[in-house]
Order: sequence, then C-alpha cells, then structure tokens
Amino acid sequence: MPKILVTGAAGFIGFHMVKKLSSAGYQVIGIDNLNNYYDPELKKGRLRESGIEGDGLRDNELVESTKLPSYSFAKLDIRDKSELENLFRGQGFDYVLHLAAQAGVRYSITHPDEYISCNITGFYNILECCRNWPVKHLLFASSSSVYGNNTNVPFREDIPVDRPISLYAATKKSNELMAFTYSHLYRVPLTGLRFFTVFGPWGRPDMAYFSFSEKITSGQPIAIFNNGDLQRDFTYVDDIVDSIERLIDKPVKETNGGTALYRILNIGHSDPVVLDTFIRELENQLQKEAIRVNKPMQAGDVLTTYADVSDLESVIGKMKKTSLADGLEKFVSWYREYKKLPVPEHAHNNAL
Repeated sequence: MPKILVTGAAGFIGFHMVKKLSSAGYQVIGIDNLNNYYDPELKKGRLRESGIEGDGLRDNELVESTKLPSYSFAKLDIRDKSELENLFRGQGFDYVLHLAAQAGVRYSITHPDEYISCNITGFYNILECCRNWPVKHLLFASSSSVYGNNTNVPFREDIPVDRPISLYAATKKSNELMAFTYSHLYRVPLTGLRFFTVFGPWGRPDMAYFSFSEKITSGQPIAIFNNGDLQRDFTYVDDIVDSIERLIDKPVKETNGGTALYRILNIGHSDPVVLDTFIRELENQLQKEAIRVNKPMQAGDVLTTYADVSDLESVIGKMKKTSLADGLEKFVSWYREYKKLPVPEHAHNNAL
C-alpha cells in the first residue's frame, strides 16, 4: 500500500484529498497546524468528518481515523523543521502532496510575515525532507494568482509570470523557483499545481462564494468590486481532487534534455465566468436576491483567471468538469446543513 503525506489536511482541498486517497487505497498521513486564519471550528469539523476528533489533539502525535481506512492525522506545523524531519524519518513516504500554506491574497497585504514564514520557510522544510528522505513524487500547491494581470489568455504554463501583484502570489512563484532548483540539484520529482478559484462544500469562509452566501442569507449587502467586471475560472473541488489523484503516480521521468524532473500544471475549468453571472447563479441556488454595493478594484485582485489545461490533460487524459450550477447546488446544500438554515419552500426551483 503506497504511503502519502498530505500537508494542510484540515484545509479545504486537503480534507477532500484525504477522503479521496484513503478510499483509493493509499496509506494517508495528514498534518495541519490548525491556525486561526479563519474559524478553527470549520477545520475541526472537517477533521471530525474524516474521523479525527479535533479537540484535545496533542502536538505532533499521530491519531488514527475512526472513519477512513488507513488514515492518521497529526497536529504539526511545517515550520517546525525538527518535528517534520522526525515524521519523515519514521514514516518513509512514497509520495508527498503539499497543500499547507497561508492562503488569501488580501490578507497578505496586512500580514506579510505569515506568508514568508509559512509559504517560504515551510516549503523549504518540505523540500529538505524530500531531499533527505527521497520520495517518488512531490506535488505542491501553487496558484493562478501567479499570472497577475496577464492579458495573454487563456493562461498557459509557459507564459512569463514575473510580475506578481500580491505577496501571496510572489510566495507561490517563489515556491515554483525553489522547486525547480531542488529538482535540478537533487533529482526530486516535482509537480507544481496552479489552482484556479476552487469552490465547493467545506470551503474557506474568506472565498467570495462562501462570504457572499453568508451575507445574502443574512440580508447583508455584498461588495461587488470593479463593478462586477471580473472573470474567474471557477473549478469545483471534486474536479481538482480527481485530477490530483490521477497525477500522483505520474511524475516527470524524462527531462527532454533538461536538468530537472519538474513541471507546472494548471488545474481549472477553462471556462471563465463573469462575476455577475456567478452571483445570479448563487442567488438562484439560495433562493434569495443579493443586496449589491459596487466598489472599486481592490489591491492585489486580478481582472481575469482563465486556465489552459492542455498540459494537464496530456498527462491524465480528459479532466472531469462539474458545471457551475451543479457545483453551487452541492455547495449550497452543504452550507444550509452546516449553518442549520431552513430550506426555502422552493429550494429546488432555480428561478427567483
């Protein structure tokens, strides 16, 4: 049974990955520091769903899941190099999926220290561990934010991305550079994953679709930045998870004359949606109209995200793509249950 480490296992994508990999026959070990960037109760809820009791966890102690086969979790911070090394030394991982990071474009403007310590130093610690205890494949989370305000759409992995407009994006680009160097010097097989606006059940409260839902259901106004003249390549979380699971055992094996077993891949739907269209679909699913307040463009935000996924599909075949309507329906269903909200009388009628 192949053994895989998933960092950020109590996070949005990490939680879904743990469930997927456990059911796919992997021995999974998850770690997360359970920080308070957003409500830790949501992270503990994800842990409970994966069979881990989130209260009373001791630092660096592995706890076995009561729900998922061959899954164990430890509260561990990737910035703690000594404890991370102890984990690698004792486990002998075949694969590593590194999803732990300080997320959020806007938060990086006001809390830069967190991004340097977690996204730069933390990733360095992961790279060092994978160098000293070699793995078959290290996959790590990058972001579509590295493209900045590039106007060359759809975004291909080979276009220049040396003008990040947020510190978050700069740390993700830095991760890509660090990864290439470690692959070149130490032959670590590496794949960087540029995620495009992931959404779905158990998502992050700081993401637009989640915060919009909270405000619409409570009758509060939602801020529409740049008068809604924004496009996002919304990607349903199950499609991300499915793509990653199919990538894990497919590392780069030939360098084509280069020096690194390294690649960067976009994971998105290749179907950007105008913000106004997205809000209307969310209103349909919630069966309630939003109170809209137009605001100017925010610092660090990009105008468009649009993924070219031909490189990804050349490795895994056709990518699974859930429609925006189906994805939002699944999110809203979970959201109502999680928030214990009453179901509207016409919840299944998609016309306002």
